Amino acid sequence: MKNIAVIGAGTMGNGIAHAFAQSGFNVKLIDISEQSLEKGMNTIAANLDRMVAKGTITEADKHKTIGSIITYTDIEDGVVNTDLVVEAATENTDLKLKIFKDLDRYCDTETILATNTSSISITQIAAVTNRQDKVIGMHFMNPVPIMKLVEIIRGYNTSDSVTKSIMDLSEKLGKVPVEVNDYPGFVANRILMPMINEAIETLYNGVAGVYEIDTVMKLGMAHPMGPLQLADFIGLDVCLSILNVMYDGFKNPKYAPCPLLVNMVRAGKLGVKSGAGFYDYSESKKAEKVAYKK
Repeated sequence: MKNIAVIGAGTMGNGIAHAFAQSGFNVKLIDISEQSLEKGMNTIAANLDRMVAKGTITEADKHKTIGSIITYTDIEDGVVNTDLVVEAATENTDLKLKIFKDLDRYCDTETILATNTSSISITQIAAVTNRQDKVIGMHFMNPVPIMKLVEIIRGYNTSDSVTKSIMDLSEKLGKVPVEVNDYPGFVANRILMPMINEAIETLYNGVAGVYEIDTVMKLGMAHPMGPLQLADFIGLDVCLSILNVMYDGFKNPKYAPCPLLVNMVRAGKLGVKSGAGFYDYSESKKAEKVAYKK
């Protein structure tokens, strides 16, 4: 397995492309927007510059990595002669199903199709293809070049050979793959999102403020980032989407998103990417200034 295509040049997509290219793979980064591709490549270059500055890689390594990535705005052209396609588009079920229908038509019959979804059913995605045995989840963590974990999610019909191949491939990226089965939220978000939602409920109910809630979890539970800061980092819209998927999947009220989260997303307070969420990021991304007001 040598030729990889990545669908989506956003935060996760450019990070996945970076990780593969740095590990010696030929990468095709695909996005319908030229602007997104340019921004994604600039992000990769900036991240590589930081690695050079730290002495983690050489300048030659940086240029080799960038040179291993070719950009495309057309999916059909971009997935020609690929061994693996990793979809990292927006966390939207209808969009992902459309992409996988297209990939099934455009890709060679032996190409493995992976999705970076953090919550949507792999089985549901695989069902729109004629290669259900070759569809699998590769849930990378953000930031991809740094975080070691990859959740490898088996759909109902994912084959043993494809699962082993993707587990082995993840290790070649320097990652630690963990195999899980296909249920809403998988493992990471099934545990993480209820905690974030409960932190928002705690704020909503007036038990404590933003800074206080995050401080308790950082200093008391040894979390590197408080749950409200983490929600801002992930994106409040993404958190809401994942909770809705879990709530729909389990029909259990414990996964119902807090009304405060719903309102903040409606108001466009999405966290770091919008400039404000629970914290104000207009001047710094370090979550130093609380933005939330009752």
